[in-house]
Amino acid sequence: MVASSGPGRSSPEPWLVVNGRGTVVTVGTFDGLHRGHAAVLAEIRRRAQASGRRAVLVTFDPHPLKVVRPEAAPPLLCTAEEKLELLALSSIDIAVVLRFDRALKQLSPEAFVREILLTRLAMAELVIGYDHGFGRDRRGDVALLRELGARWGFAVDVVPPVLVDGAPVSSSRVRNALREGRVEEAARCLGRPYSVRGVVVRGFGRGRQLGFPTANLRVEHPDKLVPAPGIYAVHGAFDGCRRPGVLHLGPRPAFADAPPSIELHLFDYDGDLYGRTLIIEFCARLREVCSFASLDALVVQMHRDVAAARAALRQPCGLAHDSLILTDASAGSETPAANRERHDPE
Repeated sequence: MVASSGPGRSSPEPWLVVNGRGTVVTVGTFDGLHRGHAAVLAEIRRRAQASGRRAVLVTFDPHPLKVVRPEAAPPLLCTAEEKLELLALSSIDIAVVLRFDRALKQLSPEAFVREILLTRLAMAELVIGYDHGFGRDRRGDVALLRELGARWGFAVDVVPPVLVDGAPVSSSRVRNALREGRVEEAARCLGRPYSVRGVVVRGFGRGRQLGFPTANLRVEHPDKLVPAPGIYAVHGAFDGCRRPGVLHLGPRPAFADAPPSIELHLFDYDGDLYGRTLIIEFCARLREVCSFASLDALVVQMHRDVAAARAALRQPCGLAHDSLILTDASAGSETPAANRERHDPE
């Protein structure tokens, strides 16, 4: 169940049906819904099932930094739509999307906990990540939440970092990996291939002239993070099917008048995709974009890219496509499930 709200009212929202046991809540931006987030969701599920409470996730749209410090707002790993689609596959009962505006920005951590989490969501337990911070000036850290929990009677559970390749998983780490084209590392941190959604638009038809018909994509969301330029092994998903392919992302040095582009060549497919929305899953970066002495040399390299992409796509990319980490936080991570900090009120 998904609900949207602003911070203006103090009475319980009509979309939230709370039993007498209250709720288990987590709060955060959850950009990317990576393995660290999955560990938090797994803990919510465990505690909600044990107590007979409802599992509630509270998140924000737009990203808080778009309001607090627009110049520092990061590109998005997940748009609001993508985030809710992923959460629909998770085990939480309710996802609450709060409109992050100036009124919400001004709420102190104490007011946010009291007016939203306790009064409107009937929170009995709060589950957060180890580096959590919220409220005005991000004063709502673990220490303050423990103090408020002891004062107002809710439990606080702190989930430790999830390690991948020996380092903590975070949204910033995933963004940095994608900016440098390390989509394999991003997939390991996310537990699935990173994806970008776009609409197929008309191009110049040059790929078809060279024997490699391509779909030219325009990314739907202006704030969505697009990986570094390069040639990638990908899957393209549309109309309920998922096909392997190779993707060119960035400048086209072989054509002097051509702007940067996102061009997808699907293997063994020559259908009409114009106007359709495609989801591109980035599985491996094959090489950088480079210049060639002639179009013949470019065609030779394109054949090599297709062969390299086919080989790369025979290997696992993050986790298997059907094993979304939102339902199994421990798969492939290095964090012991029992290693958790907790504070319960007396």
